[in-house]
Amino acid sequence: MNKEKFKESELILNSDGSVYHLKLRGEHVADTVLLVGDQNRVAMISKYFDSVEFQTQNREFITHTGYIGKTRLTVLSTGIGTDNIDIVVNELDAAINIDPDSRTKKEELKSLNLIRIGTSGALQEDIPVGSPVISSYGLGFDGLLHFYNYSPEEETKALQQEILDHLQWNPLLSQPYLVKASTPLFEQIGRGMFEGITATASGFYGPQGRQLRLKASRENINEQLNTFRSEKHRITNFEMETSALFGLGSLLGHQCATCCAIVANRMRKEYAKDHHAPIESLIKTVLERIS
Repeated sequence: MNKEKFKESELILNSDGSVYHLKLRGEHVADTVLLVGDQNRVAMISKYFDSVEFQTQNREFITHTGYIGKTRLTVLSTGIGTDNIDIVVNELDAAINIDPDSRTKKEELKSLNLIRIGTSGALQEDIPVGSPVISSYGLGFDGLLHFYNYSPEEETKALQQEILDHLQWNPLLSQPYLVKASTPLFEQIGRGMFEGITATASGFYGPQGRQLRLKASRENINEQLNTFRSEKHRITNFEMETSALFGLGSLLGHQCATCCAIVANRMRKEYAKDHHAPIESLIKTVLERIS
């Protein structure tokens, strides 16, 4: 039976068969991929590798693949926002699960561990600046997953509706969606960290309730997120990538987790004097727990 071939306009490849934006082929990608927003954070992580076997860069996407002991790891910078996560997750999956020569899906599909290590602002007063938070769910205000066929499980759908009811969401805005983290990765990485629902915004200023010269349409968004409670669930932090990572990753069969260093507390109006120290500490913790 003939396999469906992905058209050149849909699967865009470079002359060496690597995926268009990331410039990666399947052999360049380890089974565990650490995703960071900041390009400079790639070297902050790979400096702990015993060896680096591959490096590449295109635009904001920098990749280093190497080893800690016998554990092979890839670290990749995504840039900021769910639009970049859309590129990164789709192209990582294409690199490992689509044959670049035949342009067809491989017979045996691989599942990656995709772990975001980022920075974030806390939405709860009891989470100190400098603390690590691991995401139990990603709550997306970005709208990206509405362009894919995503249907949450009943438990997730019920929790999502509770959040919508609590927020009294404006129907003129994109409806928030909720996606659960990978349970095995959550349990492996999150020991001793604060845990909760991570809200993902489509921007840094108005979408997160910040106001400079432009007034936010929902000035009290942080206070509303702060007061949500459902059994053990609360919304702990705000950032800009997790919902898309969890959503696209789960649809493609990958295991996804996010852990963030808290560099600001939005409720207490505090910001870290040295935001590099908590992210360095978080990097060391994650590497110890996965390698």
